[in-house]
Amino acid sequence: MTEGVAAVGEWLRECAREFDERLEELNELDRVLGDGDHGTNMRRGFAAAESLDLTEASRAFEALRQVGMALVSNVGGASGPLFGTFLLRAGANWPPTPTTAGIAVAVREGLRGVVARGKAEPGDKTMVDALTPATESLEASARENEPLGEALEKAADAAERGRDATAGMVARRGRAHLRAAESVGVLDPGAVSMSIILRTAAQHIS
Repeated sequence: MTEGVAAVGEWLRECAREFDERLEELNELDRVLGDGDHGTNMRRGFAAAESLDLTEASRAFEALRQVGMALVSNVGGASGPLFGTFLLRAGANWPPTPTTAGIAVAVREGLRGVVARGKAEPGDKTMVDALTPATESLEASARENEPLGEALEKAADAAERGRDATAGMVARRGRAHLRAAESVGVLDPGAVSMSIILRTAAQHIS
């Protein structure tokens, strides 16, 4: 197992722990905006991803492809295809040696995949509202030639600011838009989950 694959494995394990610990928080948010099972679904998906045997993956992009497929297969509703698409597209563009510029390209492609699949835009109160500022932060760090660890921390901070901003938004996509009036004042659970994924990435991928 290469260092890159090992880092992906550590990232997965940390994600699985976070989603296990935050199960009720995410379900409670989703009770206002959806079916009340977002946390359960994310925990199930990352538990499945954590159980993958990545020893045959020779490079990180192969590991990320397996993880993406696990999420598509095991996470219910729209979340599985969207989070799975993000990891599949990011993984397909993952650089052999992680650099700030290379990871910025991978995350941008992951964002493009999510937008193409879900048709959401910034301001629609979705995971895109966390992922877009994180992507833009990484690209700004790449232009400044910042070290990867610093760049990922800044991107995670940007994702969390984007997550927090969803509280003031009116839902315009998915099941949440059916409860648009009740959505103001509530964080979008998908944006919360994306911020968890990016924060744990900052802790392990660099």
